[in-house]
Amino acid sequence: MSKLYVARNPRAAARSLDGEMMIMSARDSTLFTLNKTATILWQSADGNTPLDEIVTQRICPEFDIEPGVALKDAEDLARELASHEIMQVSDAPIAASASSPTTQRNPPTGNAQ
Repeated sequence: MSKLYVARNPRAAARSLDGEMMIMSARDSTLFTLNKTATILWQSADGNTPLDEIVTQRICPEFDIEPGVALKDAEDLARELASHEIMQVSDAPIAASASSPTTQRNPPTGNAQ
């Protein structure tokens, strides 16, 4: 089985409220409320950490669940969120520019007068 990588879609608006994420799809303005498990997945979806590592390092220690079951559930959730263009799923790491809502900019050079 190949590794999956997940990243937040930078076009989705997201806010944390009482430990759960509220996310609005940029595609159709659908509002999603993520439970605690899905919130951990969302917050960990950096595009570089494989999904199986997110599950074993962040989700399984938090909840009493078998790693295989948790991974299957996380894959299903990630694909569901990807179908709404809220999350990106890939067989390879996802570039930071594709998953980050901001890009680093170089400061202006020279003296302003």
